[in-house]
Amino acid sequence: MCLLLSLLSCLIWDQDKANNNIKKHSISFEEAVTVFGDPLAVTILDPDHSVGEFRFLTIGQSKSQKLLVISHTERENEIRLISARLASKQERKNYESGV
Repeated sequence: MCLLLSLLSCLIWDQDKANNNIKKHSISFEEAVTVFGDPLAVTILDPDHSVGEFRFLTIGQSKSQKLLVISHTERENEIRLISARLASKQERKNYESGV
């Protein structure tokens, strides 16, 4: 699946991984992609999981007002979702304080 994020990139994911994410975290990738529309969303490099490719974490509000952490990679004009989960208390605190 590819959802157009802008003229320069689209969001993609593996459907089996998306189904497993719902089972594990109760968050659909369809909801997760809405985080990229949050003007206050923050993206950082995830060095602990960047073996063989750069992985990133984006934290932001979904359209349903859930604060989510999205793990993803970026390849040319694609953002590939890996996982999505609710933010921890510390992640929420950092987001709300603008860190």
